[in-house]
Amino acid sequence: MTRPAIGIDLGGSHATIALVKDDQVLGSHRVSLDSAQPLRPALDLFAEAIRKLLAELQIDATECEGLALGFCGLADARIGRVVSTNKKYEDAPSIDFESWCRLEFGLRFAIENDARMALLGERHAGAARSCDNVVMITLGTGIGGAAMIEGKLLRGKHAQAGCLGGHLPARVGGRPCTCGAIGCLEAEASGWSLPLLAHEWRGFSASKLAGQGNIDFKMLFELADAGDRVAVEILDYCLMVWATGAVGLIHAYDPERIVMGGGVMRSAEIILPYIQTYVNQHAWTPWGKVEIVAAQLGNDAGLFGAIPLLTGNV
Repeated sequence: MTRPAIGIDLGGSHATIALVKDDQVLGSHRVSLDSAQPLRPALDLFAEAIRKLLAELQIDATECEGLALGFCGLADARIGRVVSTNKKYEDAPSIDFESWCRLEFGLRFAIENDARMALLGERHAGAARSCDNVVMITLGTGIGGAAMIEGKLLRGKHAQAGCLGGHLPARVGGRPCTCGAIGCLEAEASGWSLPLLAHEWRGFSASKLAGQGNIDFKMLFELADAGDRVAVEILDYCLMVWATGAVGLIHAYDPERIVMGGGVMRSAEIILPYIQTYVNQHAWTPWGKVEIVAAQLGNDAGLFGAIPLLTGNV
């Protein structure tokens, strides 16, 4: 590909807008948002940021391959629409993004779930390069997932196949999840559920965690490393949840590689060996061992996903 692509990576609190080409981010802007608010007014902010970025880089919109949006919910790339938002930007399913993009820039538009976009990006320029059968897991505020089989994204009839890895069951009778199910991986070991898990843990009041205003994984890893008993136990539980989820995804999608991303992977030196060992012991893969690797592109993965999504290499 020789033409740049415009990528928008939309999260719960902000959107990153960038021009990407080959394996480079040519430039980017960040727009602060609130996922509890409608998304339609934010499109004007996106258009403004894109025009500013194009001007800074001295690139005309007509020189671009198109515009691709990674959405933090279910999106159907075949019809270019959001399908379900799970309480984020609830007006999104009613928005005709393709018409907006055509009117604003005269460009082709593509949309996909943000986890799928991240997987596309890692396969284009990161840890999944040269791998046609791969699963991605993102550990952060929630738990995201995406699967690729024989070089094609797994989407399914209703656009939700492969990207609900965080909502696989992890615990019978477990904690209620935002999706409506009970005991999902995300409900048991994600950023939003960690404070709930900690406050329910036996002996929590005697732990240093009890004196913290906002319990997150950075704090959990630090206190566990310092020997706090409750932190150690909670961390062991989360590692087991993630590893169990990895085995479930292996049995479901038959990947050769799992790429682990998300903010929690700042502690990759602890997470990766644990999951690799567990997978080696418990995944039924008579052909060999699934490789567990860290994502390489960080927050840029979804932006690079715009390139294969727009050029049809998915």
